[in-house]
Amino acid sequence: MQHALAYQAGEDPERPLSPAGVSQAKAAARGIKRLGLGFDLIITSPKRRAHQTAALVAEAVRYPYSDILTTDAVLPDQQPQGLLALLQKEPDDCRVLVVGHMPQLAKLARVLMQGGELLFQNAGLSGLDLDKGTSARLEFHLTAEQLAHFLDSRKP
Repeated sequence: MQHALAYQAGEDPERPLSPAGVSQAKAAARGIKRLGLGFDLIITSPKRRAHQTAALVAEAVRYPYSDILTTDAVLPDQQPQGLLALLQKEPDDCRVLVVGHMPQLAKLARVLMQGGELLFQNAGLSGLDLDKGTSARLEFHLTAEQLAHFLDSRKP
């Protein structure tokens, strides 16, 4: 998941979520909950906008805030191998949410899917099923708007 909308660096150098980003992240988080998705581990970048997004999702799915793993391996300028090494340490059936940045997320997806591109959008969610931590199959790729639709939908 790419973090939700944030202030521009000129507005706030720390780039926290903007009010629109907070709303976007909350709606996406409620959509994730409505879909019945849960996580055994949430990993995030130390950047404020990613950590805020992770915290809002954690709250929605009742994941303990204190258990969120913050690591530099998710920073935008990192290569995917560091994050991939973290993911490979987890059990095969572990459901992990990674909240980060571009271009790191696109690089990770490219490595796991052995090529190809995913267009990440703020507060969108991509589901990849890892095969022994070295490759993955794309299960779903949802925008923030699609996640919010699940919130509004009355269909089961």
